[in-house]
Amino acid sequence: MQVTLKDVLETAKQTADMWEFEKQRHIWLEDYCAQIALLATCVMWTEETARAFDEHEGGSETAMKDYYLMIVLRISKLIERVRTDLGGDLRNKIITVITIDVHSRDVVDKFAATKMYD
Repeated sequence: MQVTLKDVLETAKQTADMWEFEKQRHIWLEDYCAQIALLATCVMWTEETARAFDEHEGGSETAMKDYYLMIVLRISKLIERVRTDLGGDLRNKIITVITIDVHSRDVVDKFAATKMYD
């Protein structure tokens, strides 16, 4: 069972790396059970936040604000999606991801506003 979950998580993470190019996250969520989707979402947030810090160190003054705007766009797409006719499980999963994303957005906004990365 653990090996299977590990394999599914690895697949979810690999496909999550392509959110902006292939299947956007608000659609991608349908492909995985709630626990895997939530875990992959949190892993992606950690990686993307670290990447924004790295880009800032590399000279991009707007890296954190740009990432903040991406999070806001993703939340908007999830909100649009949850307003449609969805099954209860998918609706609950999306609402949970929205809640986590709002917290993530606020953390990234604080990083950008206070320049904690300088």
